[in-house]
Amino acid sequence: YFLDKSDKYDSRDVERLQQDDKWVDNYLIWRHDIVDDTLKMIDESFQWRKEYTVNDLSESVLPKWLFEIGALFLHGYDKEGYKLFWFKVKHHTRDPKQQLDKKKLVAFWLEHYAKRDHGKPLTVVFDMAETGISHIDLDFVRFIVNCFTDYYPNFLTKIVIFEMPWIMNAAFKIVKGWLGPDAISMLKFTNKNDVQEYISGEYLPPHMGGTDSFKYSYPPLVDDDFQTPLCENGPITSEDEHESKEEIDGDTKEAGELNEAQNLNQKKMNSIEQMSKSEETDKTEVKAKNAKKALTTFKGPLLHISPAEELYFGSKETGEKKCLIVLTNVTKNVVAFKVRTTAPEKYRVKPSNSSCEPGSSLDIIVSLHGGFAASLQDRFLIMAAEMDQSSGAGVPELTQFWKEVPRTKVMEHRLRCHVIESSKPSSLTLKDNAFNIPAKTNEDLHIQLTHLLQINRRLEEQMNRCLWFQQLSVVLSLLSVTVAAFCFYLAYAQRS
Repeated sequence: YFLDKSDKYDSRDVERLQQDDKWVDNYLIWRHDIVDDTLKMIDESFQWRKEYTVNDLSESVLPKWLFEIGALFLHGYDKEGYKLFWFKVKHHTRDPKQQLDKKKLVAFWLEHYAKRDHGKPLTVVFDMAETGISHIDLDFVRFIVNCFTDYYPNFLTKIVIFEMPWIMNAAFKIVKGWLGPDAISMLKFTNKNDVQEYISGEYLPPHMGGTDSFKYSYPPLVDDDFQTPLCENGPITSEDEHESKEEIDGDTKEAGELNEAQNLNQKKMNSIEQMSKSEETDKTEVKAKNAKKALTTFKGPLLHISPAEELYFGSKETGEKKCLIVLTNVTKNVVAFKVRTTAPEKYRVKPSNSSCEPGSSLDIIVSLHGGFAASLQDRFLIMAAEMDQSSGAGVPELTQFWKEVPRTKVMEHRLRCHVIESSKPSSLTLKDNAFNIPAKTNEDLHIQLTHLLQINRRLEEQMNRCLWFQQLSVVLSLLSVTVAAFCFYLAYAQRS
């Protein structure tokens, strides 16, 4: 099928299709497992990807002003843990000369996110506050809709439309006609009173009734959770300094009768003596808990990272508060790495800024502290870059290295948090725990539910066809009886 049209596709897309089962599966799910429809969608999306040079879109090939106005960006999560893709409609104006660049900007963001987060679905937010008739651009809206319905399979969870002006109702009736029945069910029309059914206040700006103080600006690129430029590197929190402060404060409270200076000195000595023992104990405990959870490994050009996608923490009830990340250096040089988190107040990362020798592995312990609990919205970013053999691996050398290393030479990988909820013991729970099978994610459940709905829809269609044939058969039978009776009547009338 593809050989006949190979000149219409980007060879990189064809290669990915042959290697990425999840991508293929998403196409099948989105087209209800109908192979012919799936092939047609792949064909259309591949031709579109080549036409828009999707694989080569970057900040450098798009006009800078498109990023500066802030009409499109990724930021925050909905209540199900899906990324929010914001469309600030008030910043959009119709201009045929700019239309192609704006469409490429949409493709840039979708491809940027798809590659970075392995195609995890998005929630689209149309913020229509302060908009009017001048902002209506049906051609642009249709392009956005087509991106999700035709080009990026199984990529949409819902479309949250905030405060749509009544004057746009007619326009959105046209949009509904483009969406199709599956996507129409994903439309959520909201206002300030009910938008928090889908998005919590921490990720909503004040004009939507939230508390998010985020202000869009460019540069740098609003890269999701990690918006600090590389030139300001260093871990978001220094776990050693943070730990020392906590220990000092705690010691002062417990031994208030002693001299303050003696308390500090004594606690520091205890910390030094216990550091190696506690780290070894932590690693042993966490390795035992996570031995079977790290079922997959992300194989990057510099580091192999295990687990590949998620860190498993317990809820407040289950009490599991530590996870292990294993880094393996697959290069012939020393690799510097650092770990950042979107919730530095919750987590301690040991070590968060260090280096890994060629061919060796290194364990990173991520632990919750205080009364905090892990959240699905929490993320971790692992950054890595090769160092010259002559470079030192001390704190000053690493600090200088991260200030000077070009961004193009930095490998980045992100990990999500997965919270294991407590449950009452049962045969099913015991069986799952015996094999350490991770709890299913929202994405898995969403895929299964979609699949069940598709099967249900097919069964309904088959039942409707059967009922239609049954009704047709009854009508034909009645007609046959009527015709036969009429013929007998005519024959009888002629004889008499």
